[in-house]
Amino acid sequence: MRKKLFNETLTLTKAEEQIMQLLWEKERAFVNDLLEQMSEPKPARNTVLTVVRVLEKKGFVKHKKFGNTHLYFPVVSRSEYLSNSLTRLSSTYFDNSYANIVNFFAEEGKFNRSDIRRIENLLHTLKHKR
Repeated sequence: MRKKLFNETLTLTKAEEQIMQLLWEKERAFVNDLLEQMSEPKPARNTVLTVVRVLEKKGFVKHKKFGNTHLYFPVVSRSEYLSNSLTRLSSTYFDNSYANIVNFFAEEGKFNRSDIRRIENLLHTLKHKR
């Protein structure tokens, strides 16, 4: 997947994120494939088609035409979107500091012992790389 094909200021609605999660998982799909993977109550086919077309206009998705139908595929990777989302979160709420994000979750008591060990190991690895 190519970098920076989408407008970095764009966010996804809940419905758009749901469709993107399915496309990231499947890598490509027809609207009917997406609909099959959705949980009940399933939206109407036209609703899914509308959301996919909005995603295409936003630059997250492209398609290949097969007769009267389209095969949709993501052009923005999950990691690109996640990175963009975390950067936006950091700049909006945490003074552009990822340390502030970690501190926030630590103060909220969100880390269990396993999380703390993983963070300690990561920090140890990072210290020795520099």
